[in-house]
Amino acid sequence: MSVKKEWHFEHTGLSRAELRALRRQAREGARAGEVNTTPREVRLPPTSVPAYGNGLAEGGWWNLFPTRVEPHRATTKDIAAIYPFVADAGIGTLGPILGVDLNADSLFCFSPWDAYGDDSERGTLSTNILVQGAYRAGKSGTIKCLVSRGFAWGYQAVVPSDSKGEWVALAEQTEGGKTIRLGGTYRLNPLDRGPHRSGSTAEEHESIVQQRRMTTLIQLLEMTHPAKSLTPAEHTAATLALNLAIAATNDRPTLREVHHQLGLIMNGEVEAERKPREAAEDVRLLLNRFITGDLSGLFEDESTVEFDEAAPIVVVDTSELFQRSELVAQIAQVCTTSWVQAVISDRSSKRKRYLIREEGWRDMTSVQALQMYQQWLKLSRHYGIANVVILHKMGDLDAVGPEGSQERSLAYSVVQDIENKFIFHVNRQEEDNLRVRLNLPASHVQVARRLRKGEFLAYVGKFAYVVDCFSTSTPEEFELFKTDDAVMGDRTVPGADVEPDLAIEDLWPTPERDDALDSWLAAAPAGQGGTE
Repeated sequence: MSVKKEWHFEHTGLSRAELRALRRQAREGARAGEVNTTPREVRLPPTSVPAYGNGLAEGGWWNLFPTRVEPHRATTKDIAAIYPFVADAGIGTLGPILGVDLNADSLFCFSPWDAYGDDSERGTLSTNILVQGAYRAGKSGTIKCLVSRGFAWGYQAVVPSDSKGEWVALAEQTEGGKTIRLGGTYRLNPLDRGPHRSGSTAEEHESIVQQRRMTTLIQLLEMTHPAKSLTPAEHTAATLALNLAIAATNDRPTLREVHHQLGLIMNGEVEAERKPREAAEDVRLLLNRFITGDLSGLFEDESTVEFDEAAPIVVVDTSELFQRSELVAQIAQVCTTSWVQAVISDRSSKRKRYLIREEGWRDMTSVQALQMYQQWLKLSRHYGIANVVILHKMGDLDAVGPEGSQERSLAYSVVQDIENKFIFHVNRQEEDNLRVRLNLPASHVQVARRLRKGEFLAYVGKFAYVVDCFSTSTPEEFELFKTDDAVMGDRTVPGADVEPDLAIEDLWPTPERDDALDSWLAAAPAGQGGTE
């Protein structure tokens, strides 16, 4: 049985005459080497074939066919052995110190506005920040470090709804800080007009104010509606009542006045079509909760407080309301956020502000609310605002609407559009969400699983960093920022401050874990440490 052999040659681009000339010169060079002790120089015709070695005339070798070197991939563990001083260049020195860059072994300085204004490849296209991580992963402590250290830069922090009262301590310890405690003597009007936006015409300003007022009113009604959605007749009745309230109060509408106008529509004292007039009674019953129900005394009349432009931090304490029910908590957050947005959306203030959205999913209760949320995120650069959206897990957004609904899809889209991300320690159940929802590499997800309290993956623009915030904190900051007695844990013992589902032995170095970390670091451009 004969075996057919196949030989593969690569075409060199030479003609047959040129190849014969090369073979003839090779033979002459070989004979010359046998007779003369000094090899004579052999001049080869210029060709496109690269010559390797010194040629046959000098006893070396020469290859007529170009060699191919396969690409070589190595981790930073191997590269560091060859080039021992390879290190990440770091993010730079713009902005307050937030922690230590564990890849570059340098300080990690961050300001969303400086990062946005950076024209280098490390610049960003947005000032908003998504913060995600498990309970007791150090999210709030890190954001408080970011906020408090930004006071020296003139940045202001605004917390529209402090559901746990954990920001109150920072506001009280900050000179000039202001706390507004709902449930006491303070009252906020979610339908406030707000200041006139500089650079916009009167018509544009009126349109924005009307849209915000209408969105807020419909959102509050839908949250208390059994069907979670208004009928066309109910929507028309609510819109008519709001317009009548604006006219009756000389552009100072309140929920109480809207409630009153709905009664006039229902009784036929105001001209209206039959169906909206009949639906006005149901809409009025929904508003009873704010006038005489469990939300009375909070949002139905004009505001009794004003926003303090000069305060370094303004906190709206809603912790007392959150003890009543989850629905009351959501309604309170919608009202306070609407009020804050009305008073800070003014470019003429020339103030850079952090808008801290604790439990950010509570602001996403309907399609209208989500569309307003998305618009607010897009306008953040216009108003000099950095929205900090804090979530425990991506699954929080599932509460926005049923699976496959427009609400849930829009909620995930809003979160995914936030460019800057701080990912803290996550549970095993969250691994798929990080890969699928946030499109994080699998190696990054494994790094996130092993992060200790206060450590996080920072995605800033095109690059990623591993940052330890608490290594730059002082004992005074630990005491001020803690949310429970064990929030910081013992950082000297591996695993002492990790959630129960992550065992202590999971944190000890092993070859497999080193390889996973090396794979993550290898994804970075050489000498830059981040990943695109």
